[in-house]
Amino acid sequence: MLTIAIIDDHPVKRAGLEKFVAETPGLAVGASVRAVEDLAGDVRFDVAILDVPLRPGGPALSEIERLVARGPVVVSSTWERPLTFGAVLRAGARGFVASRADGRNIVAALITVGEGGFYVCPQLADRFQAEMVRSVNEDPAGLAPREVETLRWIARGLTHSQIAGRMGLTEATVNTYAKRIRAKLNAGNKAELTRMAIELGHMAGEARRFPAA
Repeated sequence: MLTIAIIDDHPVKRAGLEKFVAETPGLAVGASVRAVEDLAGDVRFDVAILDVPLRPGGPALSEIERLVARGPVVVSSTWERPLTFGAVLRAGARGFVASRADGRNIVAALITVGEGGFYVCPQLADRFQAEMVRSVNEDPAGLAPREVETLRWIARGLTHSQIAGRMGLTEATVNTYAKRIRAKLNAGNKAELTRMAIELGHMAGEARRFPAA
């Protein structure tokens, strides 16, 4: 059973989501509040769904960061500027759904993220990919082509030994590549490397749904 925290400042929409979650097998409402600051400090949840309205120059990202510090987060929004997928991803969100997403996609997002994965609803997949895609030859993090290839395999969950076999390298060489990648991306673990691989556009063809690492 996954416990869900619902944060939405629209009472009618929030009530509808409460009902939907409560009636879905395997999900339970742990809290339902208007804003992140209304979520009591002792509330525990497996995944939160946060509606982010458009607020030019507003505190949306800081709200996401505060919530992410407490648990995995799915963000719901119209996804119009100034809000961008990259900024929300950097804030730590693990799920992206459209404000008008249907029930199946909301359930898929909550379950996937609640179990440690990453989710983009089908309505947003093309826009997400368009924003995330970067040319490998113009990698903004300064990764060399072989480092990019290594990062992709790491993000897919392969061990260094498996990567070495795929790339025709020694495991020691893969270890060196991985160390350089972590330094360049300032990433400390596999989850952070996966997130950065997505953000940099190196997993664009697979960005819709990632299982837990």
